[in-house]
Amino acid sequence: MNTFRSFAEFYPYYLSEHRNPVCRALHYTGSTLVIAVLVYALFTQQWLWLWLLPLIGYGFAWVGHFVFEHNKPATFRYPFYSLAADWVMLKDFLTGQLKHKLPAN
Repeated sequence: MNTFRSFAEFYPYYLSEHRNPVCRALHYTGSTLVIAVLVYALFTQQWLWLWLLPLIGYGFAWVGHFVFEHNKPATFRYPFYSLAADWVMLKDFLTGQLKHKLPAN
């Protein structure tokens, strides 16, 4: 079992578990929908929508791992680092930095 002393140590490992572009796309879809549902719930004050956040966020990601990546999500072993890494990976994708950070196949 890997032990990471910092997020900086964890993030390269996280990216190595997300080599498949379909898996990453499913993560981005889930994260974007999480933001959309959160904004909707905040503006409409329909708080019942908030129960969907973990289902949407993790649901898309886990399909990506089990169907396309064929590995277990890092969330199972590193829940806090993994949650943060989801958002950093989305930011890196949107800013064009991800292709330089992904490990070579």
